[in-house]
Amino acid sequence: MTSAPLPSAALPKAELHLHIEGTLEPDLAFRLAGRNRVTLPYAGPAELAAAYKFTSLQSFLDLYYANMAVLRRAADFADLAQAYLGRAAAQGVRHAEIFFDPQAHLARGVPLAEVMRGLGDGLAAGSERFGVTTGLIACFLRDAGPGEALDCLHQLLAYRGQIIGVGLDSAEVGHPPELFAEVFALAAREGLHRVAHAGEEGPPDYIWQALDVLGAERIDHGVRCLEDPALVRRLAADQVPLTVCPLSNLRLQVARSWAEVPVREMLAAGLLVTINSDDPAYFGGYVDDNFQALGRDLGLGTAVLRQLAGNSFRASFLPPEADDGPPPAGRSLADTPVPEPG
Repeated sequence: MTSAPLPSAALPKAELHLHIEGTLEPDLAFRLAGRNRVTLPYAGPAELAAAYKFTSLQSFLDLYYANMAVLRRAADFADLAQAYLGRAAAQGVRHAEIFFDPQAHLARGVPLAEVMRGLGDGLAAGSERFGVTTGLIACFLRDAGPGEALDCLHQLLAYRGQIIGVGLDSAEVGHPPELFAEVFALAAREGLHRVAHAGEEGPPDYIWQALDVLGAERIDHGVRCLEDPALVRRLAADQVPLTVCPLSNLRLQVARSWAEVPVREMLAAGLLVTINSDDPAYFGGYVDDNFQALGRDLGLGTAVLRQLAGNSFRASFLPPEADDGPPPAGRSLADTPVPEPG
């Protein structure tokens, strides 16, 4: 007797590429706007959602940063974090390593203390309620330059107990990873994990730089690696995790159709691929929606979906004894020791 395919929501997953600001759903945006007396240039949530039609990464970023105006107080960040964890838990997420953009809030006059208190409270309450363990990764805005990133890192070190790592995001083209060598060197000395967006819109060389200059332990996106056979061999040999975001790639036109979403080719090359949602409020789905689409639109079977779910734990920063499956509920990674950089 043949068993029915396993629904992907039943697969325990870790989510490793998720921007908490990108989980700001239109309904919550308007609720926070009312609470904080912020005027949004839309008649209501439906009109805001209708604006989510992007032609490039930059067209998305313009709206993404504009909507952040509603995030003003610790309570706003707490509500945002809890809302994400509720949705994530319903989609099979047991562990999430969550990006946030401190510079984007500091630039608006929101104190870092408000951001950290709100995210800390929200993740703690959400973890307890929904049974999802979490870790926070502070991302630097590459288009703001390395000097501002370094200043931000010095401020973040006052909250060392709340973050597990640093990353690099925002507009990629024209802002190569090598510019941030000093920032990531300091993060390594402080025992923080390092990840970086590279090879989404930028060239494969950005992935080489992220690995060899920044010491990145994971590459976020990385889909353009397939253009460089030597890079593919390196990523496969070292089993460097790649946090791929299929619905994001389609919405931002990195891939123009499912035929150009390279998950199947990446797996065939022996790469350690994970599936994630990136900015799900803007891109049409949370992590299991990405899994469902891979099955429905790319034709990936249950065995491959299981492999991708397992990869997410292998690629996480969970302690080695926990990296093959879901961790105990409600645990934070903030105090997990990080291996010394090699």
